[in-house]
Amino acid sequence: QVTLHAGAELDAHQVNQYTLILRAACPGEDEVEERLFVRITAGQVLRCDSPFASAEGDVVQVLVDVAPRTPLYAPWRQQKPGCGEVRQGFPSSFSLQFRLRNHNTPLTLTRRGLVLAPDNGFDPSKDTQTFRLEIEVMDHHGHNCSGAVRVEVLPSGRPCVTFPEPHRAVMVTQGIGPWEVVTQVHARGENVRYAILAPVAPALFTIDEVTGEIRSTRRLELLRAHLLIRAYNALHPDDHATATINVTVQGTDHQAPRCVPAIFVSQVPETVSPGNTLVTLRCTDSTNTDGCLHYALEGPPSSLSRFCMEGPQLKVNTTLDYDSEAVAALGFQFTATIVVTVGGQTLQTTRVPVLVTVTPVNEFRPVCPNGATFTVPETAAFGSIVGRVAGTDRDYPPDSLEYSLEGGSGPAQPFSVDRHTGEIRVVGHLDSQQQKSYRLAVRLTDTHNDLDLRKRQSRLCDVSVRLQAVPDQVPVCIPEVQELRITAGSPGSHQPITRLACHSSSDSAVLTYTIVGGNEDGHFRQEGNTLVYLANDRTEPHTFVLLVEVWGGSGARRRSTVVALVVHVAPWSTPVPPSTTTQRTTLKKEPLVVTRTEAVWHPPAWFVAVLTISGALLLATLGCMARNLLCR
Repeated sequence: QVTLHAGAELDAHQVNQYTLILRAACPGEDEVEERLFVRITAGQVLRCDSPFASAEGDVVQVLVDVAPRTPLYAPWRQQKPGCGEVRQGFPSSFSLQFRLRNHNTPLTLTRRGLVLAPDNGFDPSKDTQTFRLEIEVMDHHGHNCSGAVRVEVLPSGRPCVTFPEPHRAVMVTQGIGPWEVVTQVHARGENVRYAILAPVAPALFTIDEVTGEIRSTRRLELLRAHLLIRAYNALHPDDHATATINVTVQGTDHQAPRCVPAIFVSQVPETVSPGNTLVTLRCTDSTNTDGCLHYALEGPPSSLSRFCMEGPQLKVNTTLDYDSEAVAALGFQFTATIVVTVGGQTLQTTRVPVLVTVTPVNEFRPVCPNGATFTVPETAAFGSIVGRVAGTDRDYPPDSLEYSLEGGSGPAQPFSVDRHTGEIRVVGHLDSQQQKSYRLAVRLTDTHNDLDLRKRQSRLCDVSVRLQAVPDQVPVCIPEVQELRITAGSPGSHQPITRLACHSSSDSAVLTYTIVGGNEDGHFRQEGNTLVYLANDRTEPHTFVLLVEVWGGSGARRRSTVVALVVHVAPWSTPVPPSTTTQRTTLKKEPLVVTRTEAVWHPPAWFVAVLTISGALLLATLGCMARNLLCR
C-alpha cells in the first residue's frame, strides 16, 4: 500500500509525475523490482500565492501625489510592478469574490479585487503613511484563502517648480507692434503654467500660460516696465515660483553688439576638467551698456550637454571623453553658436561660431589577456600558429597595439610574434625531451593614442607555451616479408632488386636502411631504400635470407623495424639482359567469426505440469467422443 506523506504538497505545474521504484522478495526467491508511476493532475484547490499569503503580506509603495482612485494592487494575478502598473499577487480567475476584513482604511477594494487610492487622494502634509489591508478571496466552489497587503505612501518625487533665471533684463526697440513676442520665460517642473502677477494695469503685456511667451498688447513707445511672473504646477498650485522681468523699450538707433573674438576655434585635450573656461567674449554695444548683454549657447544637443555659458565665458560642462564611440561619430569635433543680444532683443543679435576639437590623451596602459597559455605539438611545422595574444587598450582607437617578443627569436625561444596581430608562430625546432615548456615575455605597446607619438605606454605579458609530446611510432613497411627470384647479371655488375616501401608517423622524418643479417659474403648492398645485388661468377643457384633494419626518428627516440627478404639467385649463363621476378607474400587474413544468438524460452515447472494435464484431458475427451460415434 502506497500512501501520501502527511506533510507533502503536490503541485502539478511544478512536477506532474513521480516514478517510485518498488522492490519485493519472498523467502528463498530472487528479489523483484518494479516501477510505479504516479501522475499528478491539477485540482480545483484555491491557493493564495506568496508574498500575498505570507504573515507579513505583500508590500506596495506609491507616491503621495498619485491620482485619486488609481489602481494600486490586485491580488488575483502575479506580475512584477512597474511605473504605472498594478501590483498583483494571486492566480487569475474570472469567478472570484473579494472581501475586505478590516475597514479602518481610506483605501477602497472593488468587487473585482482592485485596491484603489482614496477618493480624495492621500494627504500630502504627512511625510509617511502606511495602510494594511486584510483581504479574503473565495471562488464559486466555496474554497477560500486570505492574505494581506501593506501600502506604503512615500513623499512625492516630482521636481519643484523653479526659474533658472529669476531675474532678467530685456531690451526691445521702439515701435514694436501688438502681439509681437517680447521674450519668453521658462521654468523647470511638471505641468508648468505661467501668469503675470504685476503690473495689473496698464496691461501692456500678456503671457501664454503654456509656452511662457510674453507679447505686447499695443504698440510700445519708450518706457521701462517691471513684470512679476509666476510659474506654478497646474495639478498642485501650491508649488510655484516667481521671476522678475525688466523690459526696456529703446530707440531704433541701437546696433548689434561687437564681440572679440568673432569666431572661436580651439583644440582641447580630452582630460580638460569640467568648469574650465575656454574663451571669454569681450562684447560691447553702441551704448556701451555691457550689463544689458545676454549670452546664450545654441547648437546640437551633443554640444549643449558638454558646454555652457556663464555670462560671457564659455565653459566646459562635462568630461570630453575622446575614447567613446559617440564622440568618434562626431569626428571628435563640437560645433555651437554663442548668441549675444542686447537686453534679450532678437533684432540686436550677434552670433559667434564655435568649433572645439577634442584631442586624444594616452591615459591607459595596455591590458594583458587572462591565462595566456598555449599548447603546441612538438612536431609542429615551421610557421605553424601557436596562439594569439589578445591584448586590450581602453584608449581610442580601441586595441590599437603592437606586439614584440622580448629577447627575440632563437634556439632558446623558437617562436616569433606578429607585430600587428599578436599571433605566435613556430620558427625553430621543438623537442619536448629537451624542454617541455617555454615562458615568453610579449610586450604590448599602444599606438596612435596621443598627439605626441613619443607618449606611448607598454606592458609585458607572460605567455606560457607547453610542448605536447608526440611519440615516434615504429616505421611501417609493406610488405614485411618479400620473396624475390632474380637471374644474376654479368660478373661485377650492380643489379637493383627491389625498393622497400616504408614510411614513418612523421612525414618529415628521414628513414635509414641497414642490412643486419644474411649478407656475410657481401653479395648485397643497401642504397637508400633500394636493395642492390653485386653479381659474381657463381655457377650454382643460391638462396639468401636477408634482414634489413629500417630506422626512423631522431636522437634517443629512434625506433626501428626489420624487413625479411628471401632472394633466390639463378646463375648467369647467357649474355641476356637480366630479368627480375618479384614474388610477394600475402599475409593471412584473420578468420571472421559470426555469432548467432537464438532466443530460447524456458517455462517454469508448474507451467509444464499444467500443460501436460490439459493435454491428457483433451486426449481423453476426444477418445470418449470417438467411442460414442462408433457405438452409434
